[in-house]
Amino acid sequence: MSEKQFEASLRQIVDGCEGAVAGVVMGFDGIAVESFTKDPAIDVQTISMEFSFVLSQVRKAAEILEVGALEEVSIKSANLTFIIRVLSEEYFLGLAMKPEGNFGKGRFLMRISLPEIRGQLRL
Repeated sequence: MSEKQFEASLRQIVDGCEGAVAGVVMGFDGIAVESFTKDPAIDVQTISMEFSFVLSQVRKAAEILEVGALEEVSIKSANLTFIIRVLSEEYFLGLAMKPEGNFGKGRFLMRISLPEIRGQLRL
């Protein structure tokens, strides 16, 4: 799949959710497959890269505790909410939102986009 197809999928999620500012498809190794941002002040690739390490640790903890595979994580700070959906063992989808953004709609748009993005990754 071409990068333009990933960008189109990310753009659809970001544009469809009030308060969303950026989206990314990234590997758990911290390497971005593609990103899209409406706000150049948000460096979604760097944010995602830093959170990818934390996500790896959360996944390991879930395995150790035998609570099932990690599906979704949200991180809320004063200036940004970051929602992460696991795509596979290697990749995740991230959505950066302003704190006042529509969190529920962001989660919904990410969930319904999973099959398309997994298909683009050929998972």
